[in-house]
Parts: sequence; C-alpha cells; structure tokens
Amino acid sequence: MAKRKGIILAGGAGTRLYPLTLTISKQLLPVFDKPMVYYPLCTLMLAEITQILIITTKEDAPLFRRLLGNGEQWGMQLSYAVQRRPAGIAEALIIAEPFLDGAPSALILGDNIFYGDGIRELLVKTNQLSTGATVLAYWVKDPERYGVVQFDANGVPVRVVEKPKDFVSNWAITGLYFFDAQAVTLAKRISPSARGELEITAVNEQYLNRKMLNVVRLGRGYAWLDAGTHEALLASSQFVHAIESRQGLKIACPEEIAFRNGFIDRGQLLFLAKQFEKTDYGAYLVRQAESDMA
Repeated sequence: MAKRKGIILAGGAGTRLYPLTLTISKQLLPVFDKPMVYYPLCTLMLAEITQILIITTKEDAPLFRRLLGNGEQWGMQLSYAVQRRPAGIAEALIIAEPFLDGAPSALILGDNIFYGDGIRELLVKTNQLSTGATVLAYWVKDPERYGVVQFDANGVPVRVVEKPKDFVSNWAITGLYFFDAQAVTLAKRISPSARGELEITAVNEQYLNRKMLNVVRLGRGYAWLDAGTHEALLASSQFVHAIESRQGLKIACPEEIAFRNGFIDRGQLLFLAKQFEKTDYGAYLVRQAESDMA
C-alpha cells in the first residue's frame, strides 16, 4: 500500500471570525502561543505522516509558505494548493488528487485541535489501516451543529447525517478523516448539497453503505476543539494555556514532534531553536533537545 499523505484544509473566508479575518486566514490566527495551523499540522505529524498538502486561498498561500516553508526544516515535505472558493470539505479530496497520486489520505480541517493521553498511539494505529475510511467521533451537547453518526445496539455505525434538524445522536464526527485510495473517486460522485457544497458526510455515507466506515469514539480523556468562532478561539487559547502552564510541556510544537518522531536529529532541533533564542519557545526547544523524555 502506498504511504498515506496528509491534507490540511485551510481555505474559506472565515466569516464567523469577522472582523479578525478580513485581512488574514483564520488558520494563521494565534491559538495561545502558536499559529492555529500548527495544531492540525502536528496532529498529522503525530500520525507519522510526512507528506502534507495545505489547501488555502490564493491570497493567503504566500503567508502559509512564509510560515511553514517546504517542511524540510522538520524532515517533512509540504506542498500547497489553492481553493478558489469555499465549496465543501469533500472538494479538498478532488483538489488534492494530483498530490495524492493514488495514495490513501488523512484530511484534517485547519481549525481543529485534538488533545489527550494516548492520542499519538491512536493516530499511528489509525494511519496503519489500509482499507475503508476511519473517522473520530466525539460526544457533544449540540449535535445539530455537526455531522453526526448513529450506532446500533452493538455499537456499529448505521447512519451519518449532516447537521440534523431532528435528534439523531450526540456523537459528532470530528474534522479528521482517514481515507483509503477510493476517496477521490467517491468525492467526484457526489453532487452539491442544498447549501452548494460537496459535503464530506456524503463521502462518509458511501463508505458506510459499503460497510467500510470505521468510527473511533473519543472518550472523556480527549479534547476536541473547533476554533472557528470568537468564543471557541478564546476557549482554545485558554485550554492550551492551562495545559502548558501546568505541565511546562507544549501542545502542537512541530519541532519537538519532528525530533521525537526521528524526522530530525538533536543537532537540527538545536539549530531550529536558535531562531527563537530570545523567546520562551526557543528555550523550550533547547530543553527538549537536552531531555531524556520519550
């Protein structure tokens, strides 16, 4: 099987965050001490995915390139593509077709943050699956805001619904999707929804109908945050600040993850730390280079 490649969807106008996003992509806004895009990027890195495509707007693409480069500094390969207008999450798979070149994919939304003990192991295990689709589900109090999944008495997924008007389930499907190589073909088969978008739920539904949709339920030990509104952006920053201040360990630090994963060596980590040498971030990288933490 071809090695799985990652996709970060960081396009859109970010209208829910106006006026903050009138001149800049929401995925470049800070979530406490790091740009928002670092969080989905690091989620894919934790899954040991090293080839990633960032899909954004024509206006914002140069800013993402300036921030992230080609990924070489982290032992990775980053590429870029443009989404001309917001046309649904599933469109990301179609845009990414040349990049994927027949490989399976992991698609993550650029404003999604995942955290929890054992998240690395869960992501690596999921990345190793070779067939079908795997999504992560999270219990929410307001399922009408999300695509949701319904289970039968045996815990088998039987239905997926996009933003249901009537109650279906409290299990929301998060913005991280692992697909096999069929995903692009399935995305091309769907038609725009009533709101004019290619819904990712329609792709998941095709996998479900083929009995090829696996759902991993994230329990209370995990946090899933969507930083797409003013309140959620603030809450996400407060969450990250609380964890980092208490532990002295950072969430979504690409340099550290690259080092822990063996993408870069200790010398490269210290080299990267030099550009931040007058900041707490740089001091943190030096401490990690000198640490024996696994």
